[in-house]
Amino acid sequence: MAEPPAPGTIRPGGRTARVRETVLQTAADVLAEAGFDALDLAEVARRAGVGRTTVYRRWGTPGTLAADLLDDMAAQSLPRTDTGSVEGDLHANAHLVVETLNDPRQERLFKALIAASLCNEQAAEALHRFYTTRIEEWSGCVTDGVRRGELPAGTDARRVIAAVSAPLYYALLNTGAPLTEADADRAAEAALAAARAGIWATAVDEATPARRSP
Repeated sequence: MAEPPAPGTIRPGGRTARVRETVLQTAADVLAEAGFDALDLAEVARRAGVGRTTVYRRWGTPGTLAADLLDDMAAQSLPRTDTGSVEGDLHANAHLVVETLNDPRQERLFKALIAASLCNEQAAEALHRFYTTRIEEWSGCVTDGVRRGELPAGTDARRVIAAVSAPLYYALLNTGAPLTEADADRAAEAALAAARAGIWATAVDEATPARRSP
């Protein structure tokens, strides 16, 4: 006999989908307002106007609810930009990250979800899926750049995209200062310069001996 699906793993339709949307929106509000410690399922049910039994049966734990919210955020996020050049695309990516993280609600929400990932395995796994999804979405701009001859063959697209957003998230968590357009441009240019220099080019002809400095 097949085991029932784990809480939060079903993607429903109809009324159930509307309930999920309402609960996830409420969970995001609670996280943005008060952090992961305040994510109480009974309180979420009350604020969402949904039966407590429904929420407990569907999600079961705050970690499962936070994980489902992250999965939904990944599914609902904007598709990548195609400017026609890898430089333009990387700048667009960096500016989107800055715009998102400078939104007061989104900033607090991301911080709460990152905090949740540090103490909850389900939230941690969902956060990894979220970043993987976003990196995969934008990696096409790097592969397109390789195809156009703008970057070396074998450039690891995922590493380039991660290099654009990593310093921006780091600044958010470690300085507390608002990110600027200049921050976005520096992140994009640094990642682009490293990619052009072949830092993430993995396609190496193993038959060719490595050159040694004299």
